[in-house]
Amino acid sequence: MPESKGRDKPAYTPPPRAAQKLDEPNARWFAPVMFGLMLLGLLWVVVYYLSGSNQYPVPALDRWNLGVGFGLMLAGFFMTTRWR
Repeated sequence: MPESKGRDKPAYTPPPRAAQKLDEPNARWFAPVMFGLMLLGLLWVVVYYLSGSNQYPVPALDRWNLGVGFGLMLAGFFMTTRWR
């Protein structure tokens, strides 16, 4: 039985815009904001624990102050995935 002839397929090349975006460095404000969010979240949680009577940082939030602090830290850590 005869065999069919194979066809050569061209190699895949990604669009030029995608390659340009990966090579661009972050803006100058990116790293300070990233570290600032992580530190602010840490300070928020520490102040909440040290206040003892839950007076600080925001008394109306009560235990949600922990959520705010950890949310700020989490936002900073998520920014580390985009850091170049």
